[in-house]
Amino acid sequence: MSDDEMTLVHIYTDGSCSPNPGAGGWGAVLIMPGGGKRKEMSGAEPESTNNRMELTGAIEALKALKRPCRVVLHTDSMYLRNAFEAKWIEKWQRNGWKTAARKPVLNADLWRELIVLADKHDITWKWVKGHADNVENNRCDELANQARAALKV
Repeated sequence: MSDDEMTLVHIYTDGSCSPNPGAGGWGAVLIMPGGGKRKEMSGAEPESTNNRMELTGAIEALKALKRPCRVVLHTDSMYLRNAFEAKWIEKWQRNGWKTAARKPVLNADLWRELIVLADKHDITWKWVKGHADNVENNRCDELANQARAALKV
C-alpha cells in the first residue's frame, strides 16, 4: 500500500507513575484528521515505572489501529522518541539488547513488542513538551492519572 493510500492518524500518548516506580497509568488519544474520528484510551498497572507506562501508551495505541497507517506519534518522552529517531533500538539490537555501557536495556520486553507494531506503520515520532500548552498531551496525562487513581492500590 502506498503512503498516499494509508490513513493518517495522529496519536498522542503519555504515561505516569506515582511514586516512580509504583502505580502507573497510561493514556492515548487517536485522531483521524480527515474523518474527524477520535478515540481515547487508558489503562493502569499496580507496579510499573514512568518509562514502562510511556511505552505501554504507544503500544496500546498502535494495537488499536486495524490496518497499516501513516502515524504521527506525539510523545513527551524523549526516551520513546529517541529510541526510534536517534536509532537507539538499532544499536541495542546489534549489541544483543545491551546499552553502550554494556548493561541490559531496560524494558526490552516492551521495546520488542513496540518494534513489531511500529514496523506495520509509517511512523513519524514527534516530541511535545509535557505539562505545557499541548491540549492533547494534557488530555493523555489526565487519562493516565485517572486510570492510575482508579487502581485504588
